[in-house]
Amino acid sequence: MDAAVHAEHAEHSHPTWQTYTKIALVLFALTALEVWSYDIVHRHSPAGLATVLEPVVNEVLLILSAIKFALVAMFYMHLKSDGKLLSGVFGFSLALAAFIVVALLIIFSYLYQVHPTANPLK
Repeated sequence: MDAAVHAEHAEHSHPTWQTYTKIALVLFALTALEVWSYDIVHRHSPAGLATVLEPVVNEVLLILSAIKFALVAMFYMHLKSDGKLLSGVFGFSLALAAFIVVALLIIFSYLYQVHPTANPLK
């Protein structure tokens, strides 16, 4: 009986502080990449990289933020060690939200190309 209790405890044990530190460093690096890519595009420096990155900067930022969200959800919210039902509900909700965001991006991109609005800031 003790072996089953220890096996269950080992399966749901929390990560060590070293793991949390590594995840925090990865999150910091991803945030730095987000800020760096935004800065490159809006300062147009270096010009060559800004030209390449400008058409896809929104997608890059969305992908980097999705990776950060997944890391936070898995480790800091402990979804990695939760039951499959809870992870499934969370995953389905996340996939549905991602689908809606992508659909809205496509719709607004299409509408902007068909009937662009005047930018009042220019």
